[in-house]
Amino acid sequence: MYQTRWIMINIGIVGLGLIGGSVGLDLKKLGYCVLGVSRRKQTCQKAVALGVVDEASSELSLLSIADLIFICTPICDIIPTLKQLIPFLSPSAIVTDVGSVKTPIVEGVSQIWPNFVGGHPMAGKAESGIEVAQLGLFEDRPYVLTPNKNTPLESLEKVKAIVKLLKSQVYSCDPYQHDQAVAWISHLPVMASASLIAACMSENSPVVIKLAQDLASSGFHDTSRVGGGNPELGRMMAQYNRLEVLRSLYSFREKIDEFIQHIEQKDWQILEEKLRCTEQNRRLFLHYESSD
Repeated sequence: MYQTRWIMINIGIVGLGLIGGSVGLDLKKLGYCVLGVSRRKQTCQKAVALGVVDEASSELSLLSIADLIFICTPICDIIPTLKQLIPFLSPSAIVTDVGSVKTPIVEGVSQIWPNFVGGHPMAGKAESGIEVAQLGLFEDRPYVLTPNKNTPLESLEKVKAIVKLLKSQVYSCDPYQHDQAVAWISHLPVMASASLIAACMSENSPVVIKLAQDLASSGFHDTSRVGGGNPELGRMMAQYNRLEVLRSLYSFREKIDEFIQHIEQKDWQILEEKLRCTEQNRRLFLHYESSD
């Protein structure tokens, strides 16, 4: 319903990195007028040259004609960016974001701009920046919308209609439930993966650590990838979703201790049974090819 009634709109994007750039590529290809804002003039120039946006500026006033604005900045900058943006917004403008933590964002933004719909596309790459923006990045990937009791239903439906145009699998849930879930499947893996790399680097023998580095193959690449990603993003995951990240880490530590105990006590049969169980349970989480 809203997709057809609301088709001729102007899209605004603040933050022209991988996610913001990819949103721009998809929506511009669909015929939308896409306006982009970045603090760096060089990024603005690249965004226009790459066909990510129709027009770009370092001034938020460019978005005064935008009907829907995606804030694609780091988590810590979402609320400050909106506060700076508000003087230029039309009263009917809808704002959404792409942050990987939702509760503090939805609660904070709702107090200053009621026409807000929290969002989190579960897609990404190891690289960052406008140069790696990709057409179709969100296709067949989960895109979570996190309304609360104050979210206008019409705004939610309009954002949902636009997200569906990205060919994403759209989910809606409570912001807190979102943060609990992503702590397990996104934030914990970053901390566990980073701990793996740190543990490897604690090897005292220069010969052994050099040999390990030379022999590292797909197993190490797969399990270390997210731990070797953007440090700022990892820190903000822990900072803004602190309690849920801690809860998942405590549980992870408990499971690691159980594995240590089985190996110390040579409980090989129990260990194999647990590994067989994890082999089966892993399939429950693999509905999509992982890129997040």
